[in-house]
Amino acid sequence: MNPLKQLESCGQAPWLDYLKRSLIETGELNTLIARDGVKGVTSNPSIFEMAIGESDDYAGALQQFQALGDHPVSAIYEHLAIADIKAAADLLLPVHVLTQGSDGYVSLECSPYLANDTEATIAEALRLWAAVDRPNLMVKVPATPAGLPAIRRLIGQGLNINITLLFSVAVYEQVVDAYISGLEDLARIGGDVAKIGSVASFFISRIDIGIDKRLDKIADVKAADALRGKAAIANAKLAYVRWKNLFSGPRWQALAAAGAEPQRLLWASTSTKNPAYRDTLYVEALIGRDTVNTMPPATMSAFRDHGEVTPDAIEQDVAGARATLAMLEGLGVSMATVTAELVTDGVQQFAGAFDKLLGSVARRRRALIEGGRTGLAIEPGSPDMTAAFDAEMETWRRDGRIRRLWAGDKALWTSQDEGDWLGWLGIVERELADIGRMSSFATSVQQRGFTDVVLLGMGGSSLGPEVLAEAFPPRPGWPRFHMLDSTDPAQIKAVDAAVDLAKTLFIVSSKSGGTLEPTIFMNYFLARVGTVRDKDTVGEQFVAVTDPGSALERRARELHFAHVFHGVPSIGGRYSVLSKFGLVPAAAIGIDVKRLLETVLPMERSCGPDVPPLENPGVRLGIAMGVAAKQFGRDKVTIIASPGIADLGAWLEQLLAESTGKQGRGLIPVADEPLGAVGRYGGDRFFAFLELEGDADPAQRQLATALEQAGHPVARLAVKDIWHIGQEFFRWEIATAVAGAIIGINPFDQPDVEASKTRTRALTEAYEASRSLPVETPVFRENGLALYADPRDAAELGRHNTLPGYLKSQFGRVRANDYVVLLAYIRRDQATSDVLTAMRGRIRDRTQAATCLGFGPRFQHSTGQAYKGGPNSGVFLQVTCNDPADIEVPGHTYSFGVVKAAQARGDLEVLVERGRRTLRVHIGDVDAGLAELARALDEALA
Repeated sequence: MNPLKQLESCGQAPWLDYLKRSLIETGELNTLIARDGVKGVTSNPSIFEMAIGESDDYAGALQQFQALGDHPVSAIYEHLAIADIKAAADLLLPVHVLTQGSDGYVSLECSPYLANDTEATIAEALRLWAAVDRPNLMVKVPATPAGLPAIRRLIGQGLNINITLLFSVAVYEQVVDAYISGLEDLARIGGDVAKIGSVASFFISRIDIGIDKRLDKIADVKAADALRGKAAIANAKLAYVRWKNLFSGPRWQALAAAGAEPQRLLWASTSTKNPAYRDTLYVEALIGRDTVNTMPPATMSAFRDHGEVTPDAIEQDVAGARATLAMLEGLGVSMATVTAELVTDGVQQFAGAFDKLLGSVARRRRALIEGGRTGLAIEPGSPDMTAAFDAEMETWRRDGRIRRLWAGDKALWTSQDEGDWLGWLGIVERELADIGRMSSFATSVQQRGFTDVVLLGMGGSSLGPEVLAEAFPPRPGWPRFHMLDSTDPAQIKAVDAAVDLAKTLFIVSSKSGGTLEPTIFMNYFLARVGTVRDKDTVGEQFVAVTDPGSALERRARELHFAHVFHGVPSIGGRYSVLSKFGLVPAAAIGIDVKRLLETVLPMERSCGPDVPPLENPGVRLGIAMGVAAKQFGRDKVTIIASPGIADLGAWLEQLLAESTGKQGRGLIPVADEPLGAVGRYGGDRFFAFLELEGDADPAQRQLATALEQAGHPVARLAVKDIWHIGQEFFRWEIATAVAGAIIGINPFDQPDVEASKTRTRALTEAYEASRSLPVETPVFRENGLALYADPRDAAELGRHNTLPGYLKSQFGRVRANDYVVLLAYIRRDQATSDVLTAMRGRIRDRTQAATCLGFGPRFQHSTGQAYKGGPNSGVFLQVTCNDPADIEVPGHTYSFGVVKAAQARGDLEVLVERGRRTLRVHIGDVDAGLAELARALDEALA
């Protein structure tokens, strides 16, 4: 008999501390059972990581599972691991039967992430027990303070439990009490205690590692050396003595009479880590009756080859064991302190191993999904930034921050109400469950013969649908899409003129249901539709998208709107694109929203709580942006997108700016800026290059490469096709939440947007009372243009005799790492956008400042938050105009032109109040005025 086989005669069961598929498929496990008397198998995350991550044993199985449909990383791991556990359990079932349930077990670990959560551990154990469905399964639960009550309750429900991370004899006593109490609970409900198997796993080598590190610091080297490698065995000997005492007496005898088996001690972590120690040390010294020794393959082979079997070795020299521990205490080495630290460290190590395991699975899953593509590549630009990115990712991994994010832990941000605003995390599944309603709505739109759809919204409720409408080509037979998010009378007239009022569906979109702009847009078009049909039926051409119980819902019900769709109260507007706010307009113009949502799911899973930061595309991007801004001053996130998805930039502007720009910090998004030479970009930029496959712009690619070579941080994001644009919505939402946590703000509120709304409301109410806005006096007039500045800005600008002189002074206030914003309260169309975009390029080239363009009032509900609440590094030029053809707002004395003027003034007042460098230029005719402004700007920048 080889030494392994001889352990059986000594009353000890050798278990294999290793499991992988090839061990089963090649018959090797069968050989170990037959030849060596192996009576059980233990597994843990480290073992599965080596098996799944470092071999190709599972490549085929993983590919087959994914071929059935994409799955979350944890589901893939469990599919692979549970198949092995079941197969090993089946091989060991004869042992289990032969030993009448004493042996033949296979152990599977609860997620180590749950080690400090009693209820979650219990739920996980019950789920795994049901999934494996084998009588000889043992579920591993750690001996943490949270694990102890879970052990009792699980035993009490009839589960076999392997208690792990056990180091202390004192804690072991609590483990035994939990086991016995659990058996008593089971007996009280009529359960069969004879069917319960359990082991208490003492970790051996880790104790010596921890003790030896402390002995290294002892001044008395001779005394310290005499104790090296002895603490773990001494501790185990005393645990065995305690085991004999605990499983005796009346309490235990009552259970034993009912057939209960003692919980055996299992010696784990039995490979020696110190090469100075004999490689079979922790097997030879721990031979004892009614115990288990679980050995990794190398230790098992070593013991088979040259192990020495001494029956009842563990009971020898118990007095010496006590003396050893006493001498350690005498040298100031506390076993209690070491063992307590080892539990904490053990949980972290197991979690780290689980991270590594899930990372390996995520990497293999990503390779299958992406094929030859690289979905996300981040070039930090410098060794220092690379090190900072890596350090932050390790912090997120170690602290489980992505799991905390998904769990709604508000402490990840500012401990306000952040946990109440995470409904967007599960919105895809929620909307897919309601997809029938979307399909019915889309069918009704088409059947009713609508030729146009007009979205009446503002901010987050409108920018997402605009991206979808611009990215997806119009579908024959479906309505054309129009969006109105401007109070500019010319813009409203343009929308009005572009549609057939009798054949147009109007979607009124407002989360709160009380936002000014959608309300007055709705009132205007209700009146307009009333001119072409019976006024009592105008509501049939209207749809409302709003939160439940809002004022808009009440109005919609009163007017018998064709449909009322509810948003999710726990989703803010800028995170709402994958909810009804984005899907209703998309469905109305014929976009297959089911396909869109299903395409998002793989990205949601890739960004899930079970995907470690290194493999998590949302976390990686968020960390890169957050660290670049916080540690390196690169807070201007410059978005360069392929032409086919260029409109995504406006949505990203709102998401990033409104989410992060507050408390004097944040990210300043820069979208649609003209491309320039590399030398024109300052050192405050972070670049995000989004490329749609088949829609590559060579100039964009060349710039991205040149920026990388120049040492700028660049994130490259590959978008497979337009259906994958939904994936970018979700990726960037995760990234924004992560960046917000790093920056240290609440990414779900918008305090400074409300400030502008308050000023606008005060001005419009004053107008209703007086029929006029307060009179303003310009500081300068020239060629039909007038300049306005508050006293502070006027003093800083100085007095000049020409418009170029004032503009030169304004842009002369631009300092290093500042940004420049053009705030245009004029109609938004291709012509005005082109002129203002050209101005941006010239300002950037002259000042090296990042430049932004916002059309009012739409930017007030997006980037306006960062301009007012973010870092005070902006220089602002507001552009307003005359409205020769104004439009009255139904039900009010003011007009749309008055509202726009009030919005512009209110916006400027808040900017001034926040100490921003501002100048307002008022033009008459828009086209002529912009031309004159462009001429003056060229002169000023010359």
